[in-house]
Amino acid sequence: MPAILIRYASSTDPKFSKIIQINIFHVKRIAFGDSYTYAQGTLGYANSTFIGSNLNFSYTPEQLLSDRIVQEDVQSTANRGPNWIEDITGCGVDTGLTDPRTCDIQLWDFAFGGADISVEYLPLHHNWSVQLVNQTEQFLLYAQPVLKDIVNPEETLVAIWIGINDIGDSDDMNVSFPDFYEELISTMFEQAVQPVYEAGYENFLFMKLPPLDRTPGNIARATGPSPNTTMIGWWDDTLDKHASEFADQNKGVTSLVFDSNTFLNYVLDNHEEYGIKNATGYCPEYNQPLPVTQYGCLPLDEYFWYNNGHMTTHTHEILAAELQKFLIASSSET
Repeated sequence: MPAILIRYASSTDPKFSKIIQINIFHVKRIAFGDSYTYAQGTLGYANSTFIGSNLNFSYTPEQLLSDRIVQEDVQSTANRGPNWIEDITGCGVDTGLTDPRTCDIQLWDFAFGGADISVEYLPLHHNWSVQLVNQTEQFLLYAQPVLKDIVNPEETLVAIWIGINDIGDSDDMNVSFPDFYEELISTMFEQAVQPVYEAGYENFLFMKLPPLDRTPGNIARATGPSPNTTMIGWWDDTLDKHASEFADQNKGVTSLVFDSNTFLNYVLDNHEEYGIKNATGYCPEYNQPLPVTQYGCLPLDEYFWYNNGHMTTHTHEILAAELQKFLIASSSET
C-alpha cells in the first residue's frame, strides 16, 4: 500500500503549509462531534456516544479497552446504520460488536449526539450531553493516557464535525451571526483543537456543515429556512479561516477542510445519480421495524434524509466515498 504525503488543503482555499508522510489507508482516526458522527459503544450513554456521558464523565483504562462499537439497527447511530466516519474507516460497519483495535483503520470515536461546541454559548440538549470542548477534555484526561500506547499521534487523523446543533440552536437569537460564529469557532480551536494538538496530534480534518437549509422541516417553513444558506456560508467561511490560521500558527500541523456542504448540495440537486428518489422528505416510520415499505414508504436508502435532521445511511456512504477522494486528491503518492 503506498504511503501518502498529506498537505494542508481546503476544498475552497488550497494552501500548503507542510508535508508529512503517512499511509492514508491505514492511518488511525480519532473523532469528535455530534450525532452525525457518534458511534454507539457498549459502555456509552444510549443513543449518544461510544463511552461515558456528562453524568459519568470518567472511565478507567479497562473500561475503554473493553468497550465495543455497536452496529445494531436503530441503537447504533443517528441514521440506523454506519455513518460517514465508520464508512471511511471500515470500522464498526458490520452488524454486531467491534473492538476498534481489530480494525485495519482503527476508529476511536468520542463524538456525542446533541453536542454543541460549549455551554459558554448554548445550553446542553440534555443533562447527559457532552459538548465538544468537554469531549476533548474527557479524551485527554481518560483516553489519551491509554491510547498513547496504541495510537501513534503521527499516524492519526483527528476528525471533527461540529456546528450542526450550534447553528440550529442559535438561529433565532438576537445576535450578529457572523460575529457569534466567530466566537463559537474561535472557542472550538482554542479550547478543543489546540489542547489535542498540544498532546501530540498534528493531523486534523474539519467538516463543513451539511445543507441544513434544505432539511424537510426547513424547506417547509412558511417564513423561509432558518438557518438559511447565508448563515451556513458564514459558518463555513469562518471555519475555513480558523483552520488555515491554526495550520499557520502551529508547527507541524496538517489541516484539512472538506466542503461537505457543496458536495451534499450537489447530491441533493442530482440525487437520481446516486440512487436517491426522494430528496425533500423522509419516511415518517423511519425508526419502526423494517422494511419501511410496509408503511407505504420507499426503502430507506432511496431517501436523502433519514428524518427531519439527519441523513440516511446511504447518504453517509455517498459522503464517505467523496471524502476519501478528497483525502487522496489532497495528497500525492511517494
